[in-house]
Amino acid sequence: MNELKKEISLFGGISILAGIMIGSGIFALGGIILFRSGYSLGLSLLIWIIGGLITLFSGLTYAELGTMFPETGGYYVYLRKAYGKGIAFLSGLMNFVLMSSGSIAVLALLFATILSFIYPVGDYIKYIAAVLIIATSLIHYFGVKFGSLVQKIFLVAKLLPILAIIVIGLFSGSEVVSLSLSTGEPISLLKLLPMIGFGIVGTLFAYEGWTNLNTVAGEMKNVKKDLPRAILFSTLLVMIVYVLFIFSIYRVLPFAVLEQIATTENYFPMVAMYTLYGDTGLNFVFFAVLISIFGALNGSVMVFPRTYYAMAKDGVFFSAFAKVDKKYQTPSIAIFGSMGMALVLLIFDIESLLTFVVFGALIFNLLIFISVFLFRKREPNLERPYKVWGYPVVPIIAIIGMILLIVATIIEDFEQSMIGFAVLVVGYFIYQFSIKHKKKA
Repeated sequence: MNELKKEISLFGGISILAGIMIGSGIFALGGIILFRSGYSLGLSLLIWIIGGLITLFSGLTYAELGTMFPETGGYYVYLRKAYGKGIAFLSGLMNFVLMSSGSIAVLALLFATILSFIYPVGDYIKYIAAVLIIATSLIHYFGVKFGSLVQKIFLVAKLLPILAIIVIGLFSGSEVVSLSLSTGEPISLLKLLPMIGFGIVGTLFAYEGWTNLNTVAGEMKNVKKDLPRAILFSTLLVMIVYVLFIFSIYRVLPFAVLEQIATTENYFPMVAMYTLYGDTGLNFVFFAVLISIFGALNGSVMVFPRTYYAMAKDGVFFSAFAKVDKKYQTPSIAIFGSMGMALVLLIFDIESLLTFVVFGALIFNLLIFISVFLFRKREPNLERPYKVWGYPVVPIIAIIGMILLIVATIIEDFEQSMIGFAVLVVGYFIYQFSIKHKKKA
């Protein structure tokens, strides 16, 4: 039997999606967003809300595709049906070589780095990261039900300390938070709008991960109903948690302190908890960050290999990756192949990996959103259990969000972006002169 079991429920889908979305971003980006909003507390909160709404619109657009094509493989399936196997192959190759495997490596390195702040691990950070990648891969080899259970546990585990910080900030903080949208210094509308846009771009990195439930759509028990619901509930949950989290920090730290540390490497939550509870509060935040990162890592290791499995079944990837384990009914070779690639990428540092991860993802997400319009025109009679709410406005907003991110990434990291583009070009020639030629023969 070469098929994957349908074991993922609605709550399982929510736990996968929210578990991946809530990583280290909310802990690290608070200061950056405040800086980009001109040190306006009210404007920064509005920017977090707008970023969440753009993510929600993007997710709902994705949900239409997921219910139209409820197959394991997610974005690869949509790109193949919309643009052909060539573009789909490029997306899968980029994910295997850089994007998805790079995300796993980044999360593992982040976990080990944060752990080193609590325990002296010396020069063993990359070894710890490697052990984490191997351990989480084994978890998902032993069955999607077991892996989904672990994800559910860590979603709850990561929400508890975050909710604790929110409650502590709201009720123990004494600062009055101004919701005024005015910045410290008066600026013109022409300068204000790009500033807000740049701030929104920053929040979209914190909300990243919303695409990943579609990758395991073929393993959901009731994909036509549960996929849109899981995306809706997960995104709303994450947005509410993020906004309340930032607001609670503003309740604890005086504005002068917020302004002082906004452009430093100090995380707002760590400074806030240290202000209230000293070293105990600081360690509590470290613990919360570790749980959040592990949940995101576990979810990523679960969903990414499913794309390589779908590609292999389609004849455009290593045929062994289509193998399903007889006992656990998981894509075992794809899981361990993904593990091996992520281990190789540990030779790079976090900053380099992040640029590679982001650039390709933005390009292919943009193509996927455009495909909604293509499918509406080409196949108007195709069954659509869920139609994206607010069409065509909602998909257009999602497309604009992706374009903003692409422009920002190229401006900020031009050289790394061009390296990612070069990989795409190499992948194109591999497909044209190797895979496509072989299939014709």
